[in-house]
Amino acid sequence: MNPTRQLHDLGQSIWLDNITRGILDDGTLARYIREDNVTGLTSNPSIFDKAIADGSEYDEAIAELLAQGQHGEDLFFALAIQDLTRAADLFKPTFEASHRVDGFVSLEVSPLLADDTARTIESAVALHARARRDNLFIKIPGTAAGIPAIEDAIYRGVPVNVTLLFSREQYLAAAEAWMRGIERRMAEGKSPNVDSVASIFISRWDVAVADKVSVELRNRLGIAIGQRTYKAYRELRETPRWQKIVSAGVHPQRLLWASTGTKDPQASDTLYVEALAAPDTVNTIPDKTILAFADHGTLHGALPRDGGDCEQVIARFNAAGIDEMALAGQLQREGADAFVKSWNDLLGRLAGKSDRLESETAGDGARA
Repeated sequence: MNPTRQLHDLGQSIWLDNITRGILDDGTLARYIREDNVTGLTSNPSIFDKAIADGSEYDEAIAELLAQGQHGEDLFFALAIQDLTRAADLFKPTFEASHRVDGFVSLEVSPLLADDTARTIESAVALHARARRDNLFIKIPGTAAGIPAIEDAIYRGVPVNVTLLFSREQYLAAAEAWMRGIERRMAEGKSPNVDSVASIFISRWDVAVADKVSVELRNRLGIAIGQRTYKAYRELRETPRWQKIVSAGVHPQRLLWASTGTKDPQASDTLYVEALAAPDTVNTIPDKTILAFADHGTLHGALPRDGGDCEQVIARFNAAGIDEMALAGQLQREGADAFVKSWNDLLGRLAGKSDRLESETAGDGARA
């Protein structure tokens, strides 16, 4: 049996951490769905930047949108929504078969809004309405300004993928925001079923401490943080407050593992996928890692609900001088900064392409 099928049967959703027009046009995404049990998809500015940079597959669409007067962020969101609505339609059968629990794609608000709660809410509502797909999440960072935006977006009926979470404490703040948004809807008699996932980034922990710990401890901190967060997630699902929400017919917010491609060339290329297998969770995985796991991955069982040996492992990092609480905050700040850089790179690339295409169009007109 394909190891991806084993993960699916365990109760973990496999999502692709990639989107390009190419994988839509050539059938690659459809094949992942058909052969590798992929049931959803995530995107971010870096992914779109690389997709637009690699070749000319977006040029025709860019030219058409320029002719309609779209530039900058408006142009990008138009391109992204074109791709993501196509992907959402491919996942629609999964969305319906799972009773609207799975089969989602994700679109991120502008990272430039990370410190602006009001504009984040406004953008989330507008983007979701613009896409017109029930199975599209809007990604909002779980930063200090993002937490109230998450609550209000949920309250307004926008499905949210909470991104840039790095710790148990950050996850619990995001889960609390989701619950508050749902409870506000319930109190007003509105339909309470607004879906959400909360994305915990894993591999960036190990990159951050790789040169600060012994070889024996390398590539262990991210998994330990994942175990600690999973324990908190399972405990939260058993609380009366959570149960009251679920008993109203609400789909529980699910924990999502992000940044699960192995960065260390000396480590297994399926390290994080195998270590983070768990029911009622999602793992969003790069193409290369999905193919590696499908080829030679091994399922060793599910994550222990009690966190296993996570606290002992984290204590060893503490003894080596690693303050995981401080590092979680640092990683979130660095992640937000990296998304801004990627966003600016993306808009710069789009501007360059736009200038070239408009120049070519003007030249063709002059020759005519």
